[in-house]
Amino acid sequence: MGKKETNYFQNNFGINVFNDKEKRKYLSIEAYNALNEATKERKELDPSFADDVAKGLLNWALDKGATHYTHWFQPLNGLTAEKHDAFIGKPDEEGKISFDFTGKELIKGEPDASSFPSGGLRATFEARGYTVWDATSPAFVLDDEYGAILYIPTAFCSYNGEALDDKTPLLRSEDYLNESVLKLLHLLGYNDVKHVYSYAGAEQEYFLIESQDYLKRKDIVYTGRTLFGASSPKGQELDDHY
Repeated sequence: MGKKETNYFQNNFGINVFNDKEKRKYLSIEAYNALNEATKERKELDPSFADDVAKGLLNWALDKGATHYTHWFQPLNGLTAEKHDAFIGKPDEEGKISFDFTGKELIKGEPDASSFPSGGLRATFEARGYTVWDATSPAFVLDDEYGAILYIPTAFCSYNGEALDDKTPLLRSEDYLNESVLKLLHLLGYNDVKHVYSYAGAEQEYFLIESQDYLKRKDIVYTGRTLFGASSPKGQELDDHY
């Protein structure tokens, strides 16, 4: 790679990402601090700042040429999914269009979950699903020959909170791991540690069982796996999701 190409990548890498630099530019100091706290503590954004964050994100996206936004998620079909909505609001009295994007629209969406597999988690008539903004992943603008779209990374869950995507289990696992490791570190005297970040996942699925139950199952003792047993209460139901 030549010097010209290197300079190009250095100057253009991440230019369509709503990173910390852009947050400082487009958000008030109060909204910026609230968003940073929510991201670092992995908790919900203070509702009183939701509209301010949405307005800053809207202005940034408009400056990038975006006309629509989408809640972007990873359903259980190995692909990604998105539903586009326009920023354009109602025209004023003079017929001039306005652009609108609220905190409610930023934080939550409601796509039709019947279009995506659930792994047999719910009855086929329970079609409601929700996308919830994941502030730990930065929003970005995708610009192609069809136009520019603001992509908002989200988790996808059912009405009762079951994970309908690949991201929700990851986020929940990270939270549980953080909570447990912090307890261990504090017991060991590392009281200054506030958060634990994981950069590697388990290579294979595994299960933990009580030792007394383990010793009763000779198949698990001798082979490390279950060789017999009852069928699960609810199977994949042929993976029908409608």
